[in-house]
Parts: sequence; C-alpha cells; structure tokens
Amino acid sequence: MNDDPGRAAPRRKDARRNKETLLDAAAAVFVTRGVEAPVRDIAAEAGVGLGTIYRHFPTRSDLIIAVYRHQVDACAEAGPALLASSATAHAALEQWISLFVDFLVTKHGLAGVLQSDNSGFDTLHAYFLDRLVPVCTQLLDAAAAVGEIRSGVGAYELMRGVGNLCIGADSDPDYDPRRLVRILIAGLRLPADVPDHP
Repeated sequence: MNDDPGRAAPRRKDARRNKETLLDAAAAVFVTRGVEAPVRDIAAEAGVGLGTIYRHFPTRSDLIIAVYRHQVDACAEAGPALLASSATAHAALEQWISLFVDFLVTKHGLAGVLQSDNSGFDTLHAYFLDRLVPVCTQLLDAAAAVGEIRSGVGAYELMRGVGNLCIGADSDPDYDPRRLVRILIAGLRLPADVPDHP
C-alpha cells in the first residue's frame, strides 16, 4: 500500500490536467461539429481512449455540463488575470468582453441542449451568472474608478446586451457580432476632458 502524500499530490495534479485537456478537446469538437459529435472524435482530439472519457463522464450530458462549466470557469478566471496584466482597466474590460463573446458565439448547440428536460442542466444558468457577473462587475468598477468609462453600467445589463448582439451569429455568415460589441464597449468610454454624468 502506497500512502505517500508526496506522490499523491502530483498524481492528482496530473489527473486534473488530463481532465482539463479532455474538456478542451470536447469544447473544440463541439465548436466544429456540434454537441452531438461522436465521442470517438473527442477521444481522438484529446489523444485518449474512449474508456478514459466514459470513466470521467459516463453520459453525454455529464460531458456537456462539464464542458460548459469548464468554459465558464476559464472566462471567470481570465478577468482578474487581465486586470492585473493589461495596460489599462478599460483594455482589460475590452479583452474580457471579447473572450465572453467567443464563449457565447462558439458554444454551438449548447444553448439548445441546455433547454432540455435534463435536471443536470437546470443549475447551469445560475452557475453562469454567479461566476461571470461578479467578474464583469470588478472590471467595470475598476475602469469607472479611474475615469475610463462612465459609471452606473451594471454587469448583468452589459452582459445581457452583449448576449443579445450575439444572437444569430451562428446562422448568418454576414453578421459579425464582434464588431457591434466593440462599438458598444467603445461607447462606454469617457472623453478625457468630460466629467461623468450618469
């Protein structure tokens, strides 16, 4: 019996990394082939056997839920990292909104699946809001605090507006929601010499 805690920690870290690789592969396959893509395609993308996927995710809905949560988590974690590394708070907000748009536009098929009767999907919308609204609030507050954007814009309101601009992007090749979202975010900016009047 091997209970060496020094060996267990790297194994757990490897298992977590392997699971994240699998989720990234599944997300990539979902984007190009939809959520009904064969599991063997996901296994090939991840470089693992089918058994590995079924060991982690016994059903397709388990995999879809995990991919959705993984993408939400990645988007949430990007906010503080961008705020710490960007030249300005507005630049961080702009980059984060771009990631958010990518998330909304590329989750092909997820929205429809999430409307199904599967009880596991019921909590995902709340999870989405619980994880992302505070991050967007942090970015908006940081940019407003230094006078880069007007104050009084709510995170939920902004995210809802961005989401509405993304509707139809997957069915109309002539529609580019990213351009309209850039215009929206540019519209939050305050001219340097004009005080904020919400």
